Amino acid sequence: MSNSERVVLALGGAGIVGSGMVKALLDKGFKVAVISRESSRLERLQSFVSPSTKENLTTLVGDVGSEGGVETVKQALLKAVGKVTDVVSSLGFSWWQGGPPHTQSLKDLHWVVETLLFSTFVSWKAFFPLVRDDSNSTYTFITGGAGEKLLMPGTGFLTVGAASTLAFCQVLREEYPEVPCKLNQVKINAGVGTPGRMAPGFLNHLELGEAVAALVERRSPSHSVVTVNCPADLKTVCLERSL
Repeated sequence: MSNSERVVLALGGAGIVGSGMVKALLDKGFKVAVISRESSRLERLQSFVSPSTKENLTTLVGDVGSEGGVETVKQALLKAVGKVTDVVSSLGFSWWQGGPPHTQSLKDLHWVVETLLFSTFVSWKAFFPLVRDDSNSTYTFITGGAGEKLLMPGTGFLTVGAASTLAFCQVLREEYPEVPCKLNQVKINAGVGTPGRMAPGFLNHLELGEAVAALVERRSPSHSVVTVNCPADLKTVCLERSL
């Protein structure tokens, strides 16, 4: 199956991390679909991608974080694109610093976990059946390293939410060891920024997008975790023929 025959659903594709992946996938000839609750974010994404690839980008307004919303937008998605061959999930947010736990409420914790874990679970449950039985398909989770350590004072709930997402990905790999679909994870242990908003040690979201697109393109061996600590790791991912 050529790239032009593959349709990638990019969950979180309108965000900083996701937009870099969407552009790279389109540049490689994939058809890409992106869902967002905000039409303004989709409009910015359409302006961001290469003009020559816009016709291969499908955008839909919808909520993939609720069970009712995801089923509604799933039907709209299939009506618009016909099929989904690959999924890349980069849902949630990359930063939270609301303060130490004793200053937070249960509502605050629920919001963090809902954003990082619940949306990842709900969307996986809805879209994984579209690709799970096809050995030519892929489902790739993009996660962060915040779940393995406290990044700095006041970011504790980010660690809790990110850790729950890491655990969920591990559960999927071990609960579904023989699923035909290539089930993989890219764990990013660095900040990610756009070219105009970079900091020391940050990954350029365009370079990260190229690395993820390369993994999707070559249908890497399943049940793998690719860890990215620095920009050099992205070049390694792009050059390697297998994980």
